[in-house]
Amino acid sequence: MARYTGPATRINRKYGMSVFPASKAQERKPHPPGQHGPRMRRNKQSEYSVGLAEKQKLRYMYGLTEKQFRRTFETAKSKIGVTSEIFTQMLERRLDSVVYACGFAKTRRQARQFVTHGHVKVNGRKTDVPSCQISAGDVVEVRESTSSRQLATRAIEDTRVRTVPLWMSRNEDQLTTTINRLPSADDIETGVNVQLIVEFYSR
Repeated sequence: MARYTGPATRINRKYGMSVFPASKAQERKPHPPGQHGPRMRRNKQSEYSVGLAEKQKLRYMYGLTEKQFRRTFETAKSKIGVTSEIFTQMLERRLDSVVYACGFAKTRRQARQFVTHGHVKVNGRKTDVPSCQISAGDVVEVRESTSSRQLATRAIEDTRVRTVPLWMSRNEDQLTTTINRLPSADDIETGVNVQLIVEFYSR
C-alpha cells in the first residue's frame, strides 16, 4: 500500500480527528467527506474494522507505507517489553519524526523531505534516511548550507505554538537538537489506541 499523498483534510474528516494538522477546511466541514457526510451515522463497527481504522490513523499520521509500518511493528514485536509502547517509541525515534518534533519542519511530510534532501546530520554525519532510529545522546543538526538553515529557521518561527518534547533539547542558535533520553509512553500522544493495532496484526 502506497504512502498517502492526497488531501489531509479528507483523512481528518474521515476519522474524526487530526491525523494530519487541522486545516480551515476541516473547521468548516467537521463531518465525514462525501455527499452524505453531514447526515452520516456511524454504525456499530466490527472489531476488525475498528482495529483497521486505528492502524490506518497511525500509519497516515507518520506517513508510512503499509510495508514500512508493518516492518516497524514486527521489529517492535520481536523485542522484550510491551509491544504497543515499543512500537510507538520506534515511530517517534525515526529521524523524520525527530526533525518534526523539534520544529525543524512544519509537518511530518516536510520533515521527510528535509531529511531525504540532505539537510540533516546526525552526530556530525550527513544522514538522508528518514527511518534512521535515533538513540539517547544523539545530536541531530541542520547542515551548514544557507538553504538548509533558512528552511529550519522558518519552520521554527512557524511552529512556535508547538512545544518541543521533554526528551529532547533544541538549540535554536546552532540549529541542533540533543536527544536527552528515549521517549516514554507518557511522552507520546497520538490519540490512537495502539493496543488495538497490536491485536489487529496478531490475528
